[in-house]
Amino acid sequence: MLAWRVRRPSTAPYPGFEAREEPTPRPERGELLIRVRACGVCRTDLHVVEGDLPPHRPGVVPGHEVVGEVVDVAEGATGFAPSDLVGVAWLRGTCGRCHYCRRGAENLCPLSVYTGWDADGGYAGFVTAPAAYAHRLPSGYTDAELAPLLCAGIIGYRALKRAELPDAGRLGIYGFGASAHLAAQVALARGATVHVFTRSASARELALKLGAGSAGGATDPPPEPLDAAILFAPVGTLVPPALAALDRGGTLALAGIHLTDIPVLDYQRHLFQERQLRSVTANTRADAREFLAIAAEHPLKVVTTPYPLDRADRALADLAAGRVDGAAVLIP
Repeated sequence: MLAWRVRRPSTAPYPGFEAREEPTPRPERGELLIRVRACGVCRTDLHVVEGDLPPHRPGVVPGHEVVGEVVDVAEGATGFAPSDLVGVAWLRGTCGRCHYCRRGAENLCPLSVYTGWDADGGYAGFVTAPAAYAHRLPSGYTDAELAPLLCAGIIGYRALKRAELPDAGRLGIYGFGASAHLAAQVALARGATVHVFTRSASARELALKLGAGSAGGATDPPPEPLDAAILFAPVGTLVPPALAALDRGGTLALAGIHLTDIPVLDYQRHLFQERQLRSVTANTRADAREFLAIAAEHPLKVVTTPYPLDRADRALADLAAGRVDGAAVLIP
């Protein structure tokens, strides 16, 4: 099979990111062997390839938005059979014993491991995954449309939960890529008014087409105070204007795994009146099940830009440069 490996962190054109032919992996106990049919290109993959995230596994294959077909079921793997369509997401394993796991916060498990960071992911023809962390997928979507749901969708949904948007509330979204355009649709389906802030003119156009109440520049003030906001762009300098845009008691959720430095905050302007600043760390399997059930019940418009698997480096470069509308998806 063809597989892309991060030999050393590098920036575009990614000389340390290499594709080569190699043997198909074998599933270990409790795992599935999956033929990849589509794999989303997430900004987290970009952080792995460029070294913003410290390497966990040397030479790892990135990719954690995997849609594929089960071709083999190892001993101890339950719940799936050959030919089943399955999804593989970022969270690959947790200890199940720590107090975080026991209280339902497995995303905070100190021993958690992740697809495409601790173990090889979906930038390849085949991938293995623990059956206990694989997902059933909703019908009505193409493979390319399903792929972004498995991280962009799930993380956007968790960020929306962390932002504590009230019913029919006013939501601000900073950055409008793969995750944001899905979270916005969930919020709109729940009666929210959504205001989008992004440097991309095409993203602003997409936001308005999807039903946003307004779409402005990344640092523009909102047309009305916000009950909640989500920062999807990994840009710490956007934290102060997003906090300043909040109404009293509002919450800003930071959705990314990586963020540049946050400038000094002014307590009175940015935090007083019980404004909150909250981070988002991975997701639980319960988050994934909840979001995928929403996607089954309320069809989402998933905007994708397809790339052949052998152009994964081009897909990452386009993502880094802001040239991707919606979500980039690799098709083997």
